[in-house]
Amino acid sequence: MKQKKFILQEHEIPTQWYNIQADMPNKPMPPLNPKTHEPLGVDDLAHIFPRECCVQELDTEHSWIDIPEEVLEKYRFYRSTPLVRAYALEEALGTPAHIYFKNESTNPLGSHKINSAIPQCYYAKQEGTTNVTTETGAGQWGMALSYAAKLYGLDAAVYQVKITMQQKPYRSSVMRTFGAAVVGSPSMSTRAGKDIITRDPMHPGSLGTAISEAVELATTTPNCKYTLGSVLNHVALHQSIIGLEAEKQMAMAGEYPDTVIACFGGGSNFGGLAFPFMRHNILDGKTTEFIAAEPASCPKLTRGKFEYDFGDEAGYTPLLPMFTLGHDFKPANIHAGGLRYHGAGMIVSQLVKDGLMHGVDIQQLETFEAGMLFARTEGIIPAPESTHAIAATIREAKKCKETGEEKVILFGLSGHGLIDMPSYEAYINGDLRNYELTDADLQQSMSRVPKLIND
Repeated sequence: MKQKKFILQEHEIPTQWYNIQADMPNKPMPPLNPKTHEPLGVDDLAHIFPRECCVQELDTEHSWIDIPEEVLEKYRFYRSTPLVRAYALEEALGTPAHIYFKNESTNPLGSHKINSAIPQCYYAKQEGTTNVTTETGAGQWGMALSYAAKLYGLDAAVYQVKITMQQKPYRSSVMRTFGAAVVGSPSMSTRAGKDIITRDPMHPGSLGTAISEAVELATTTPNCKYTLGSVLNHVALHQSIIGLEAEKQMAMAGEYPDTVIACFGGGSNFGGLAFPFMRHNILDGKTTEFIAAEPASCPKLTRGKFEYDFGDEAGYTPLLPMFTLGHDFKPANIHAGGLRYHGAGMIVSQLVKDGLMHGVDIQQLETFEAGMLFARTEGIIPAPESTHAIAATIREAKKCKETGEEKVILFGLSGHGLIDMPSYEAYINGDLRNYELTDADLQQSMSRVPKLIND
């Protein structure tokens, strides 16, 4: 009988996170103060984020960071998550490739986001914070942060991208169930939101607008800290629990991936799965290919420019060195709300520059076609974000069918789509369409990006 699932015992769950910054051949360039253009240190960031997160953010020396025992206790409620061999998908594709997926949809919040929400709230509580705030795109991060805040007795305020509140109303309901205050962004509750609405009364919102509002609230509210679900280095660090488990589970299966694929918004899901495997390319000479699958309508890795840019629309955040479409970029209203972000994380951006990974952009209709096939073969309805990874995996599996190569492909199923059924209904009814990003739109969105990097 063929083994389908590979699950670690609780005592086998990793007790340290992996920090790829320490092993990178070229370290990420530092975040800069937007006024002085000087590199920022821990003290500069700690008025926004929990201090320990700031320490982790800038740590380029330690490859391994101990996971606090209290965080490990919370992880053990739902970890390990399964590594699954996708036999039925392989058969449907007629491919000789061996396809595995790391299933992060099995945890109580339905996506990988809880892996970082717990430690961020833990660190906030440890330093005496009483309130946390954040942004959320599709809502997975907002749900996770709302739950983690409740675990530690913190009050949470979530700015959810306005268009995704309409597309995925039940995610807002879940956040409120956990006690969070949820506001559609842009809103009239902050100066940043008012300015955005004044410029564009019909603005559908983006992660950039929601970040601006959350950062403003954090910096103007006593005893409040901002938490982030992706992009920054400490978030990818926390998410490395995914790849570290997968590494052990692939060994249980007696295989090692030739290709690792994950969807890409800001980098937390991709980095969480890929970075533990990438360390073997860097340190041990492995030749695994790493592919980040992003929307064709928001293609920062494939069409963006490497520049210092703001992480938010209003320009409240530090300047970050990243592949960006411009902080003014207004993404199309695709249903993969968690991928509608204008910039890539600093680590991923440097790794792309160094040729250690690459991006592919995929149109919305192809992603839903892939999601439907996956649902009908493997019995799991994936989140629209995860369908990008599935579509990229199908592309690679079809190449193997043409060449006859028996490659091992590992992809990340970052979350389930059971709260995303209106988007599947729209696809089934033929109401979805693809979106094209024109060169003119890209040039306009890049017009306000500071030119601090020489080509």
